[in-house]
Amino acid sequence: MATYEYVCSECGRFDVRLAIGTAPAGYECPSCASIARRAFSAPMLHDLSKPVSTAVERAGLTGDAPEVVTAVPDRMDRRAAPPVHPALARLPRP
Repeated sequence: MATYEYVCSECGRFDVRLAIGTAPAGYECPSCASIARRAFSAPMLHDLSKPVSTAVERAGLTGDAPEVVTAVPDRMDRRAAPPVHPALARLPRP
């Protein structure tokens, strides 16, 4: 089951739980019985890790007023070795 969001022109937003892929473009409003149009919204993102949720919030904030880059970022030092995962040390070596 998935939760679909609909917008009634008189009553506002409401959610409907339907089988995945079966949501019609219009659905009857439970309050006034008029046909409400389907609204496309972001999926439930409350189970994300902190870095991912921060990135999603930051992207949402820059939607109306994007950040402006004023300079080219510094080049990364390519000589620095990438971090090694501890599990790789236990692998057999030829």
